[in-house]
Amino acid sequence: MIIKNYNDFVSALLEAGFSMGGGNSEGVFSIITWNWEEQPPYDTPVCWHTGDPETDPWEWRMRVLDERDDIAYGKFFFKKSGYITKQWIPYFLAARRDNTLFEEAYEEGLISNYAKRIYNVVAGHEVLPLHEIKQLAGFGKEEKSQFDRALTELQMKLYLTMCGRQQKISSKGEEYGWSSTVFCTTERYWGEEIFRESEKIEKAEAIEKIAKQIDALNQEADQKKMMRFIKG
Repeated sequence: MIIKNYNDFVSALLEAGFSMGGGNSEGVFSIITWNWEEQPPYDTPVCWHTGDPETDPWEWRMRVLDERDDIAYGKFFFKKSGYITKQWIPYFLAARRDNTLFEEAYEEGLISNYAKRIYNVVAGHEVLPLHEIKQLAGFGKEEKSQFDRALTELQMKLYLTMCGRQQKISSKGEEYGWSSTVFCTTERYWGEEIFRESEKIEKAEAIEKIAKQIDALNQEADQKKMMRFIKG
């Protein structure tokens, strides 16, 4: 699978259905197989951290969120970044959430209190940039590690997902600093139809379906890591 630009990447991703986000397959699967410290295994202009939206994989993560509605990006696999397409998200929802609503999962002890604080704030505002989530959920500097872990937890369990980026605005109404990642609930990002599809899929069926696709993509995939990749 030779990737020479953004369009090649999107085509490959839509065909594969999912991928690790960085240049490390984690023993499972990644479309871009080399990181920023390594040379590509084939002749390609693709290079990390150049800022070129056509050939920099770091830029592609936001391009798919800005330009498409059939690909999600977030910390989905091994607490690291990855992509899931619209075709495959119902299977991951069935495998990870087993058709359980957030409040049900929390009552069953499957969600931390820190994660609940974050989720309630995001769900109440529909979409929120990272810096506002921290503020509105009442996370102080001393809770940075708890905040980071809880936000990753919510993405891994497919209750929240990234949905773009937003520039910070000062009290004077002026833009400043780096742009901030924006989050929303998975339900808002994908819509009701996707969840109706997911409800028709049994958890065991979803796991088997994803596992077969991984085998097709990488026959040497590590079996234990494959199950972690699927179940989160």
